[in-house]
Amino acid sequence: MSKDSIPQSTAALAASFEEEPSQASVATLPGGMTALKPFGWAKNNLFNTRANTVLTLVCFAILWFAVPPVVNWVLLNAVWLGTSDECRAAAGACWSIIAVKHRLIFFGTYPYEEQWRPFLACALFVAMLGVSGVRAFWRPWLVGAWALVLVAMGVLMWGGVLGLTHVANDKWGGLPITLMLSVFSITLAFPLSILLALGRQSSLPAIRSLCVGFIELMRGVPLVSVLFMASVMFPLFLPEGVTIDKLLRALAGLTLFTAAYLAEAVRGGLQAIPKGQSEAADALGLGYWQKTMLIILPQALRMVIPPIVNQFISCFKDTSLVTIVGLYDLLTAATVATTDPEWRPFFAEVYVFAGLMFWIFCFSMSRYSQWLERMANRYNRR
Repeated sequence: MSKDSIPQSTAALAASFEEEPSQASVATLPGGMTALKPFGWAKNNLFNTRANTVLTLVCFAILWFAVPPVVNWVLLNAVWLGTSDECRAAAGACWSIIAVKHRLIFFGTYPYEEQWRPFLACALFVAMLGVSGVRAFWRPWLVGAWALVLVAMGVLMWGGVLGLTHVANDKWGGLPITLMLSVFSITLAFPLSILLALGRQSSLPAIRSLCVGFIELMRGVPLVSVLFMASVMFPLFLPEGVTIDKLLRALAGLTLFTAAYLAEAVRGGLQAIPKGQSEAADALGLGYWQKTMLIILPQALRMVIPPIVNQFISCFKDTSLVTIVGLYDLLTAATVATTDPEWRPFFAEVYVFAGLMFWIFCFSMSRYSQWLERMANRYNRR
């Protein structure tokens, strides 16, 4: 039977079955694009099989029983500004502890009357991070701006000049410690990781063995032991009378640890580059460093943006371990804030607030990495 002999209604019905998804669940968008309507999307993704239907209903039931109590505790029944007695009488969260202890959480044991200095230093630091994330500002002057900001931060935090009171860094704490340790360790570890990754693939046995030994040693021990070695054992090998500040020792340990993990991510990108790229560069007469810096490395780094940013996020969270060397990062300062007997019952609110601060920074890095991936893909298509 020819197709022309099929009744028109039957042909239309057959055509409707061939469409995926069905027209009943598709809406037309400007430019001819289509999108699933809510009910059609739910039918095709949440209730398309018996197992998915059961899982969807179970998830809805969990949300039905879990979300209202959480909303009541966090928002509706919470005490935002009040005394500890009012918080004890309330049925919700006591966010008053954040208002009372926010200076201790953010700035640790930094002198109370001088806490405007770490606040201004953190504001400059975060502002420069935001400026550096905008592609339009990727110009040579950005390096000079960073140098000025770092000098200004040092002056504000240490003092001793321009009429500012000197504050030793053993009194620093809170958010400034977390930001400085994480950003500086990431900045120093990234170029070191590239050298380690290139060295691991070197044809020179001595360089390759040295890089492999360092990477495997650092990746084979926990960060706590690295910080312990940097804080306790390393000073024992220094000449008598020579000391290195514990903040610098913690920074060195965190940098070396992060560089080892970043090196493996970079090495994965180098191995993913087709061999023809290197051969084409050799055919053009490019030297090793020209070939690496202009051809191989840009492509490799573009391919491993997700694991690199993942390690950045891990490094930011690992700054909480510097408490082992006596430094008060954001989480440690939050823990100290809960030692006040008057506010001790409300420790959960402090940890929720500290977790929210970590989440804001980590989520921002995650979203920025996705933007970098999209930009790199657009550039690659050109």
